[in-house]
Amino acid sequence: MSEPSAEAIRDQLRSIAAPGGKSDIVSEGMVSDIFIAKGKVFFSLTVPADLADRLEPLRKAAEETVQKMPGVQKATVALTAERKNGQGTAPPSPAGPARPTPGPAAQRGPAGRQTIAVPGIGSIVAVASGKGGVGKSTTAVNLALALQQHGLSVGVLDADVYGPSIPRLLGLSGKPEMAGDKMMKPMESYGIKAISMGLMVGEDTPMVWRGPMVTQALTQMLRGVAWGELDMLIVDMPPGTGDVQLSLAQQVPMAGAVIVSTPQDLALLDARKGLNMFRKVEVPVLGIIENMSLFVCPDCGASHSIFGHGGAKAEAEKLGVPFLGEVPLQMAIRETSDAGKPVLVGDPDGAESTIYRQIAQRLVEEVEGVGAQGNEGPAIVFE
Repeated sequence: MSEPSAEAIRDQLRSIAAPGGKSDIVSEGMVSDIFIAKGKVFFSLTVPADLADRLEPLRKAAEETVQKMPGVQKATVALTAERKNGQGTAPPSPAGPARPTPGPAAQRGPAGRQTIAVPGIGSIVAVASGKGGVGKSTTAVNLALALQQHGLSVGVLDADVYGPSIPRLLGLSGKPEMAGDKMMKPMESYGIKAISMGLMVGEDTPMVWRGPMVTQALTQMLRGVAWGELDMLIVDMPPGTGDVQLSLAQQVPMAGAVIVSTPQDLALLDARKGLNMFRKVEVPVLGIIENMSLFVCPDCGASHSIFGHGGAKAEAEKLGVPFLGEVPLQMAIRETSDAGKPVLVGDPDGAESTIYRQIAQRLVEEVEGVGAQGNEGPAIVFE
């Protein structure tokens, strides 16, 4: 069955009402250029920035409408916003990039709270995003594999209790075994040790938990697992700035956090929130990764800025944090990840794998730079 044309897709999208209900999303000029490749459809919806939080159902409706069309294998739709003059830009923090300060001030917060290291783990790095759908978990897994190929022993903790993705991305199934003393054994895939709530409940089982229960689960997966000796533990954080992020900052001395964002303005707005949250609790921001950057057509080789390009790099410069690199929007990354065989495993010598290894190298340098300034964990300060 042949794939639909861009015009046919636009005609189908005219059935979706624009905000306000007076017209449809196509007539209102909300639909970007539509790119189609081998049954995969990509486009974005331009929406007012102040309405973005309420328009996720609109994005989902557009995605589902196109997904149902004959010849469409997969539809990917993103929300984006036009940045008005003076809007959407936040000045760098006067203090610059957050870094731990050696000495007593780096050991305790104002209430005397002290973080306690996890035995055997050299560095703990959080991979976070301000919003969902930016490829954070895929980035976390491929980054972990790239670090392993860099020569490090690496583990992955899936802290996204409500939407765990690590088991599928690493091709893991079954439940963890016990290691004695009420400790769980992490499961292992491609040499990466991993633990996830997705390994303890069914894939379709919803986690209807309140904040304290999530915090307890995080503690159990962090300290109740026999990790052994690891150079680095990558923590795949849930999107946003909630209980898990604050709990992790309170519980352990973190080497820092990596922020994953797409190039579009809306994702960058949320990325700033995540970055500022880590700064507030004095967790070093190790850098920003731009995911879903330029799309290279597999047929013609032309590059397309479907979700924009270079936005995360420009944002890193504005905020005074390192830019770790950009990962292209490539179907190979998504397809191999969904199949449980990430691109670093399936095509270790490919261009995408090389990009992840370069990002991993920069991350290692940033972690080493933080460690050189003091071995104690960062102070946890709440205002």
